[in-house]
Amino acid sequence: MVGPVLCLLLDYHISRNTIPVSLNNGFKMPAWFDIKGLDISAAEDVEGIKKATTYVHSLIEKEISEGIPSERIMIGGFSQGGALAIHSALTFPKKLAGIIALSCWLPMSKAFNPSLVPANKDIHIIQCHGDCDPIVSYSFGQLTASVLKNVTKNLAFKTYNGMMHSSSDEEMIDMKNFISARLPSV
Repeated sequence: MVGPVLCLLLDYHISRNTIPVSLNNGFKMPAWFDIKGLDISAAEDVEGIKKATTYVHSLIEKEISEGIPSERIMIGGFSQGGALAIHSALTFPKKLAGIIALSCWLPMSKAFNPSLVPANKDIHIIQCHGDCDPIVSYSFGQLTASVLKNVTKNLAFKTYNGMMHSSSDEEMIDMKNFISARLPSV
């Protein structure tokens, strides 16, 4: 028996939220929060990140109220969805099964304090990034990995040679193996 399991992929939920995005010349697009730039020095939409995080926390709490133990819930996403998955999971007050972070970064990383995440200080994370990503640079992914190493010893940072801001069969296999290992049958 598999038992109750939830892998909450945030990219599915984003289509409900279309907002102007500064990085996209202010054009409206599906987004969790405004993106002003994609480098370490760019200003961040702190209020938007907090609002989106509160929404994700409510999604997790809803699943818990319906009988899925928090330790059987994994959260993940691609690009901005992955960024929000990392931030939401690390700030969630109950233990979660893991984080899947694809081609993304840690929002508010300069102000991130690992001691503020006691419930998920040992969380398992798979962070995947293509070394040719022109949108979220590979170096930004590496910087995120270095910050996450201060949070958990259970970080797997996977590099995909030649991959741009997309996915690959190899990445999907790595993600499947991560989910299977972290959410075994009960």
